[in-house]
Amino acid sequence: MTFSLTLDAAAEEAMSLDLPLFLERVPAGFPSPAQDYIEDELNLHNFCVRHPSATFFLRASGNSSEESGLKDGDLLVIDRSLNPEHGDLIVANVDGEFVVRTLQCRPFLGLKAMTPPFKAIAVDPDQLDIFGVVTFFIHSTGKK
Repeated sequence: MTFSLTLDAAAEEAMSLDLPLFLERVPAGFPSPAQDYIEDELNLHNFCVRHPSATFFLRASGNSSEESGLKDGDLLVIDRSLNPEHGDLIVANVDGEFVVRTLQCRPFLGLKAMTPPFKAIAVDPDQLDIFGVVTFFIHSTGKK
């Protein structure tokens, strides 16, 4: 999976849009407007961005990771302040190209593809440039 490099810093003039967050959880559907169980208001920027000065967005390009839920055009929220750990979804620069992979720290340092049957590729720690940890990815259901 590659990315278009339209970096948008989350810290730059974040639009504030507070929408209702309903108290009850539903497996499918939407709460009835007659049920007035609004818990609070939710601002997606506040929900998805923990460290504004270290957060940016990238758009995914390609469909090689659809089995994992990541689709072409998805918006990735990437936090550079987090220390990447084994199993984290990361954005890394590999041979001059940005890729999204799962970080594998054991039994060897590698970048694991999110789509089977591809195996993790071993990487030299001195050559690995981790750009940040993906904290969320957001995609449309197809309705706009």
